[in-house]
Amino acid sequence: MKTYSYLIILAAGMAACNGKENPYDASGTFEAVETIVSAEATGRIIALNLEEGQQLKAGQTVGYIDSLQLSLRKKQLEAQIRATGSRVPDIVAQTNVYKQQIAVSQVRLDNLLHEQKRVQNLLKADAATPKQLDDIDAQVEELQKQLDVIRKQDAAQTSVLKTQTSGLRADVQPLVIQIEQINDQISKSKIVNEVNGTVLTKYAEANEVAAAGKPLYKIADLSTIILRAYLTGDQLTGIRLNQQVTVLVDSAGGQYRKLPGTIEWISSKAEFTPKTIQTKDERANLVYAVKIRVKNDGYLKIGMYGEVALK
Repeated sequence: MKTYSYLIILAAGMAACNGKENPYDASGTFEAVETIVSAEATGRIIALNLEEGQQLKAGQTVGYIDSLQLSLRKKQLEAQIRATGSRVPDIVAQTNVYKQQIAVSQVRLDNLLHEQKRVQNLLKADAATPKQLDDIDAQVEELQKQLDVIRKQDAAQTSVLKTQTSGLRADVQPLVIQIEQINDQISKSKIVNEVNGTVLTKYAEANEVAAAGKPLYKIADLSTIILRAYLTGDQLTGIRLNQQVTVLVDSAGGQYRKLPGTIEWISSKAEFTPKTIQTKDERANLVYAVKIRVKNDGYLKIGMYGEVALK
């Protein structure tokens, strides 16, 4: 009788075990898209206001790197630009004398032309001599030549001054570009968080010296988390992208916590089963990785094991 009772209890236990055994089709571990934020400038870290586990928002300023030397270099370049600008000639002022001479000569020429016309009319009426007209013609011709010379001198001086101005402006352009580069470096001295997420690891502290490329902290968005699971080849026919599945994680009392998940990626090539992963077919030799996105209620952690039931 005792033996019979023991067999009943053992069978019930085995049935219970078999009922829980492999309620899932694949298993894997949870992961997230982790971003390592590095310094973009070189200098002493003035401030780095973050701690591991802290929630950060995209665009949030979390620290500063000393940019004093950059600011001083910028001031030096600005002083060079001002000094170069002071040497730029004032074309209007330096050619004004020619403009005045041209204006005076033009007035004299207009008067002579008027006198020339008057003498021509008098000559027709026999009230003037040909010599008077010849004298006026000679004066007009001489003044026209003088006016042409002044205009050429004005044009030549203007051309020289424009060339000088162009050269000085060309000298300024590289300085302007250097200032733009320094402004970009100064902006990169501000440590700005670019993604929403949780600080996973902090690699640096205030007052340490940072170099461009030095990791400062690691962050990941844990509002949704990814279960990387592995399926055998014969299971691939039963899945598709954006398919809804059930994700199982261990809970208290030996029970499973069930969460909805969405298949967002299926590997296009097979790989050998990772040592830590158990598939439904007891570690098949070749499996296919899939990524299942799960909304995280705060319970799921990176590296935690999970299972997935396809139906």
